[in-house]
Amino acid sequence: GISGLDQPALDTSIALRTKTNSKLVTWFTHLGGLIGMTIITSVIIVAMVWRWRSRTPLILMLIAVAGSLSMTIVGKAIVGRARPSLTEAIPPYEYAFSFPSGHALNGTVVAGMAAYLLVRRLRRRWSRAVAAIVAIAWALAMGLSRVFLGHHWLTDVIFAWLVGAAWLALLITSHRLFLTIRR
Repeated sequence: GISGLDQPALDTSIALRTKTNSKLVTWFTHLGGLIGMTIITSVIIVAMVWRWRSRTPLILMLIAVAGSLSMTIVGKAIVGRARPSLTEAIPPYEYAFSFPSGHALNGTVVAGMAAYLLVRRLRRRWSRAVAAIVAIAWALAMGLSRVFLGHHWLTDVIFAWLVGAAWLALLITSHRLFLTIRR
């Protein structure tokens, strides 16, 4: 099945590694970790709440993050999949279970929710497109960085993207229904 892509993807990543790109990707992946994502998300949400004088961004992002973190924790506990070998990974090493990739899932949800909130407020079509493209690029790059570093299998990341997108779809649809009913 699809897990047949895991080792070839890791082998390709290993072949592409250099000292410089490994350092850059490690720096980038730290942005998607607990501390990095907390800071980035907080700055985005505080700016939205302050600028728009609305608690909606805070409420939606809290629900989005709570759901994605819960899915990450429960998914790892249920599946219990081992990460790639430490000999194929770049430090700092990770020891928690591999499936799903928390960086990919949470990055997808946070970037997607931020883009949704921006798209609702932005008036120019090009600025809406930029918001969506940046969110997609962030999620893709975060997931692929985890494979590149040997911290996750490709299927861990693909599943995380799919679950993150499904969670976003549910939240956005629910919010749109709420707005329609409220009117």
